[in-house]
Amino acid sequence: MELNTLLNALQTHLPEILRWSGAIAKRLRNFNIAVENKSSGSALTDALTLADLTLQELIVAALRDRDPIFRECRMEAEEKTGDLDRFSQDSPYVLSIDPIDGTKQYRDKTANGYCVMIHLRDSETVHYSLVYIPETGEQGTWVEAVHQKVVCGPDDLSRPAREVLDTMPAIDPETRPDSPQIYLIGFQDKDTSNARLVTEAGLQGVPPEEMPGSIYDHLATGAFGGSLIHTPNVYDFPVSLHIARILGGDAVWVHNGESVNFHEHWLDDRADMLRLPGITACSANSETLKILCELAKDWSQVRYQD
Repeated sequence: MELNTLLNALQTHLPEILRWSGAIAKRLRNFNIAVENKSSGSALTDALTLADLTLQELIVAALRDRDPIFRECRMEAEEKTGDLDRFSQDSPYVLSIDPIDGTKQYRDKTANGYCVMIHLRDSETVHYSLVYIPETGEQGTWVEAVHQKVVCGPDDLSRPAREVLDTMPAIDPETRPDSPQIYLIGFQDKDTSNARLVTEAGLQGVPPEEMPGSIYDHLATGAFGGSLIHTPNVYDFPVSLHIARILGGDAVWVHNGESVNFHEHWLDDRADMLRLPGITACSANSETLKILCELAKDWSQVRYQD
């Protein structure tokens, strides 16, 4: 399978699929759709709705049917729904779906920054990322990363989704602002206290309850400078990694400063999801990465202490 052929297929088909998914998410949000399923002890992680399950079913079916090349990829999806067995079991390329990132704020109607997202990666890095944020802006907001280019901007429902993305200017790393705000998540009951430590180190730590929405548009535009995440999952974090790398930064493990890869992961049985090991820092700014690594290098890499 040739990577550029796969990327062209993703760019062609995915925007309209995610736009449809976003429309369904907006509609379902009007109903009581909470589902009991996960038991990690974290309200953010355990939130699950019928919308998560429905959107994943739609996205997986669309990928199955739109182009045979998609079935040549492995599939990693946060939920269990969809015809996942139709996809390869041993491809070097992985399509990874988070049907609703920000499920708790979506379910509780506390904010509108939830998003639908998918990315393509191999064992070393991410090659394509697409994020649709249905209720940010008048008609939704896009983030797309591919071919060393990141775009972020408003949707226009009067035009085809691909056309909207094609007319967006690329974000220029030279003129992009560099916010000191750093998003922290995954530290269980220490998210807030660790955010204060980030602030004391000269940046501005932001715990989950203070986050205005998903990180991706904020990271792309420079409204946030990066993230510090304990054992990030493989469905959403890689998109931040992708954005940071295109904009001249990286995602690294804080204990050794090495670039994050996807050679190893572990199954979090409590949350029923795949995670990367350790604590990761992600930023387009190398100096920010140094500060975060120095601060967190000796923090425990064990997610659950009990």
